[in-house]
Parts: sequence; C-alpha cells; structure tokens
Amino acid sequence: MALSPSTLGFLRAASNANRLMILEWLRDPPRHFSPQVEGDLVEDGVCLGAIVRKLGVSQPTGTNHMRILSDAGLVASKKIGTWVFFRLREDGISSALSDLSRHLVGATQPTFSNRS
Repeated sequence: MALSPSTLGFLRAASNANRLMILEWLRDPPRHFSPQVEGDLVEDGVCLGAIVRKLGVSQPTGTNHMRILSDAGLVASKKIGTWVFFRLREDGISSALSDLSRHLVGATQPTFSNRS
C-alpha cells in the first residue's frame, strides 16, 4: 500500500520548522495574531501579510510556504479584495496522519483524530 499524494504532501510540508509554526499559529489565530481590518481571524483566516511579518520572511518566501501547505491540503485560502487569508484544515491534517498511521503501523492500530 502506497502513501497517498496528499500524505506525501503533508510530509513535505511538515518537514519545515517554519511551516509547522504556521500550522500551530493557525490552530488558534486570535492567540497569535492581532485583529485584522479585513476578514475575521477565525471565519476568514489570517492575512498572508500578517503571517509573513510574524515569520520574519520575505513575501515570496511566505507565499511559497503557504502554497506548499495549501497543496498538501493543510490550509484553505480565501481571497477578500486584494488580500489572501489562510485557515487551518484540520480534516486535511487528520486524513494525512491516519493514512500515515495505516501505512506504517497497520490497519488494526487506532487512527489519529483532531480531539485533544
């Protein structure tokens, strides 16, 4: 049984400390980001500009990180005006972790859930 393309994308995305930090921030945006003029932090997501500033990287680097996370199904994007906002996709993370668990541990092992 081979890993799904989305799980391989998850592994690529999770292999970078900055991308892992972004996922952690997006898990609780009000805790990690100031209120925005446009878009609600929880409903619409966090503006790319705020992520780039907090991460301390250039806009192209931030855009590349978000593209990798989006391609892996770990974040969803939403455009409002000229701004792009990102939200965490817990279902994408859970799906990739479950696939990885089935592949490495076996189908008889419990799968991951988004419950803490």
